[in-house]
Amino acid sequence: MGIFDFFTQEIAIDLGTANTLIIHKDKIVVDEPSIVAVDRGSNKVIAIGRQAQQMHGKTHENIKTIRPLKDGVIADFHAAENMIRGMIAMINPGKRLLPPSLRMVICIPSGITEVEKRAVRDSAEHAGGREVYLIHEPMAAAIGIGIDVEEPKGNMIIDIGGGTSEIAVIALAGIVCDQSIRVAGDQFTTDVLEYVRNKHHVLIGERTAELIKIQVGSALSQLDEPPPTMLVSGRDLVSGIPRQFNIEYHEIAEALDKSIAKVEGAILKALEITPPELASDIHENGIYLTGGGALIRGLDKRISAKTHLRVHVADDPLRAVVRGTGIALKNIERFNFLMT
Repeated sequence: MGIFDFFTQEIAIDLGTANTLIIHKDKIVVDEPSIVAVDRGSNKVIAIGRQAQQMHGKTHENIKTIRPLKDGVIADFHAAENMIRGMIAMINPGKRLLPPSLRMVICIPSGITEVEKRAVRDSAEHAGGREVYLIHEPMAAAIGIGIDVEEPKGNMIIDIGGGTSEIAVIALAGIVCDQSIRVAGDQFTTDVLEYVRNKHHVLIGERTAELIKIQVGSALSQLDEPPPTMLVSGRDLVSGIPRQFNIEYHEIAEALDKSIAKVEGAILKALEITPPELASDIHENGIYLTGGGALIRGLDKRISAKTHLRVHVADDPLRAVVRGTGIALKNIERFNFLMT
């Protein structure tokens, strides 16, 4: 190891609305919820990631929890900077005499504006980044699932994250056409929350709604292997007393229907503007589904029925983007032109 290597750390970051993942030395070393808890009086960070998530919805007036990212972009600059800094500190808990110089590759939504891009870069630089490169999420996802992005062949990637759903057609190491909509995992969680309030007249928290989405979430009202009924606790809106009730997967399919229809609309729009030669490649190869949203039961079948194309769910879809970001970091000379 050279002296430069000792002082330089290379890290790949998937800065997600719901979760942040960091790769260092080819390993995922951080996988934490994108949330921080701060003291209202001093504005000092108390907890980051999983520890802060456990406080979410349960804090008293002196503590507030902040999710620094909204719809895939930084909504709270100060909190984002502290979160990135704290998560980088998790890589090497031992103290060094001198903090390492950081080379970072961070993935960003394809529909991001220049101002939002600047915010990501500034947060990373303030958190210790000496060299900061940005790569678009669909490109990172494609690299992460093993697609040769440089070949003259069209591939369609759908990455459904926490804040955004990214749909992109990739060929010759570039995004030919894309659609980025701010309907994704967070919106699905809100849909579940509203459904439970309107249909069961029970108020539940964001964390409970997220748990329902994971355990009994479905895109179809009829599944071959349905998940078991889930027992949910919340506050009765009429009596104000805590109450338990059962919820089934077909109810969640009803709750998510409108939002999934919006994602389908964006997919059809992307297919409409795809050049014919690439459209024939997509017909041959099918569509690749990544991101946390890919884990919703029956979503691949629903998209397949809508587009009449094969839909492949990536292995470990939650980590496809960070894996691709890590590969781009490792081959920075080769993939340099993909970055901004």
